[in-house]
Amino acid sequence: MHGTENIEPNLYDEGRRNVPRAYSNAKESDVHEFIPFELEPRGPAPSQQGVLQVTQVDMLWEKNMADHHTKLFSGAHFVIRRGQEFQVKITFNRAYHPDKDKFQLEFRIGSSPNLSEKTIAIVSSFPSKRKLWNGHLLKNTGNTVLMGITPSASCIVGKYSMYVVVITSAGRFRDKNHSQEVYILFNPWAPHDIVFMPNNNEQEEYVLNQVGMLYCGDSQNVLSRPWNYGQFEMGILDACLFIMDKCNIPLIYRGDPIKIIRRISDKLNSKDDDGVLVGNWSDDYTFGTAPASWAGSVEILLSYASSGIPVCYAQCWVFAGVFNTILRCLGIPSRTVTAYKSAHDNYGNLKTNMIVDQSGRFDMDFTTDSIWNFHCWNEVYMARPDLPVGFGGWQVVDATPQNNADGYHRSGPASVYAIKQGMICYPFDASYMFSEVNSDVIVHRREQDNRLTKLFVDHDFAGEKVLTKQIGQNIWTDITNQYKYPTGSSERQEALRIAESYGCSRDQRDLSKADVKIKATLPDTEIGKDFKLSIELENLGKSLYNIDVSITGNVVYYTGVLGPQFKFKNFLVKVDPSKTVTEHVEVKAAEYMGKLLDQCSLNFLVLAEIKETGQVVTTMQHANLQAPKPALKMSGSYKLKEEMTVTLQFTNSLKFDLENIAVKMEGPGVFQTKNKNYKLIARDSSITWTESFTPDTEGQKTLIACLDCAFLRQVFCHVDFTINP
Repeated sequence: MHGTENIEPNLYDEGRRNVPRAYSNAKESDVHEFIPFELEPRGPAPSQQGVLQVTQVDMLWEKNMADHHTKLFSGAHFVIRRGQEFQVKITFNRAYHPDKDKFQLEFRIGSSPNLSEKTIAIVSSFPSKRKLWNGHLLKNTGNTVLMGITPSASCIVGKYSMYVVVITSAGRFRDKNHSQEVYILFNPWAPHDIVFMPNNNEQEEYVLNQVGMLYCGDSQNVLSRPWNYGQFEMGILDACLFIMDKCNIPLIYRGDPIKIIRRISDKLNSKDDDGVLVGNWSDDYTFGTAPASWAGSVEILLSYASSGIPVCYAQCWVFAGVFNTILRCLGIPSRTVTAYKSAHDNYGNLKTNMIVDQSGRFDMDFTTDSIWNFHCWNEVYMARPDLPVGFGGWQVVDATPQNNADGYHRSGPASVYAIKQGMICYPFDASYMFSEVNSDVIVHRREQDNRLTKLFVDHDFAGEKVLTKQIGQNIWTDITNQYKYPTGSSERQEALRIAESYGCSRDQRDLSKADVKIKATLPDTEIGKDFKLSIELENLGKSLYNIDVSITGNVVYYTGVLGPQFKFKNFLVKVDPSKTVTEHVEVKAAEYMGKLLDQCSLNFLVLAEIKETGQVVTTMQHANLQAPKPALKMSGSYKLKEEMTVTLQFTNSLKFDLENIAVKMEGPGVFQTKNKNYKLIARDSSITWTESFTPDTEGQKTLIACLDCAFLRQVFCHVDFTINP
């Protein structure tokens, strides 16, 4: 948010509204016990002799929370979902007589609830015209009644206070002694809720699953990173409500997931409003935790909720993991998605320009666009009543700060179907999302007079692969076809044409097809070892070609931003017609080890110019250098309430010592984050760390471990196990 949006929202409302708009879920401080019907100053409540009085309220926690799929929430919270009936048992001081006794259940949210803004909902034991929620008497046995209450499928999401109100001839008696706190969430199981998801397996995965996989690495070497969403852990639900308050989302809009998602995606980054996470892509994490050192969302959200201070530091997968926790906690079906070779910072057009100098090296002073090796965002599942029929379903949302045209650091929700069709006219930020997976990569050469000569255009480089976790399994599934049609298909060309008609600029000047095909391949390589880059040149022409090849190797951030150059080599290759020649270029560890950045990533640009025709072909190849992995071993009876142990083992198989190593272990329903630090792990030496715990719930569990230091990022492992009764 910008400018005056950071000012307390009610500060300037006086004189504009009789009742200030509520922006906080904070409980009202003054709730009257007696409200007379006559318009007179409130005095002492009249005697309640003979009046129906509440002696007990039973929220039937076990039944209701099982029915509403909320029993996984930790702590003393009564949590139900909107658009679905729950039951309340009320015991009075005497028998309830429907013909002469009247009572209501009153649900109040915020510090100044009122009926006009739907921050009060009333459910009566008798017919009433003011029915935002449905309620009816299920049983009346002696002094006890059983009420069924169904909150509106569009009601405000948050923490309500529930009161039983007895109506007498003198006024209404609100029972404060037996008030209850009720958390109401979105409901993917309710057909009338905008987030309704009809498939049971998808509901289990995208709402209830507390552990997921975030995908990083590169498209040829996908790394599966386990992540503890922990949306049901102690304190997380209240942390989510705290964040909504910090977003200044008026309570009246907190029933609309589109408005909530849009504001939270902005608030998750601290770019300009003290949001949850500080993004840092600098390779310097001195004053916080390195992004690769997080194993889940719980520690981050609890820290922010307790202090209100942005947590340091995050990159795209951290933003996506934390956002997923909030979405699932609130009841919005969501998943994390990774797009490989994602085009960025091109302001929503379809041109990603890469500039090289006359020798074939990257010109870093003139290259402002970038292709991220991978980029993580989220998808949410919902209807889109604001869009034409067919554009509901999965929607892209992105909390990683972007250079969006409206100046806010948020993206989405944008319909995935709209992106595929090129219908970027529909809100929100569809053009930016479309360009991330459809942008042309254009290589230009900067001449001596600063003119740019276009050398090569690749229409299919960006958005090479889009992955998400498979339902019920810790493996990835490819969903690229949900974002775009196959390369060369008429449908893809039509989607690009439609996007252009809505202002998405594209490069139209195709170069003549070259008579040489080029391909670069790299082996899987461990950090600190030599390897070879293979260059394959195929002559498609009818005469001998002399091909001038140049190879530039740079250390690179995962965002595609180039670091130091560590390799440059050029050589001449002769290729006979209809023949293929393969050249191998040796890359020694000594060339790159002293220059490695954050995630040990290397990028190679290969340019091949045919001397006889002047045509240029080019390719880029990326390498994520592999690191040794830790392992987790479990021991114990695997039974409820019986002690178990988990042991982390790690051996430094690299050719150098590791210093200042941070290790984390955590798992939802097992234990919250445990940290351990090591000053040194010498080469060929090992560490062992054992923790004990006593499981207090049965079922499938997951423990996650993460090891991080300056030379080793994205080092993690996990173990799944089952606790029996």
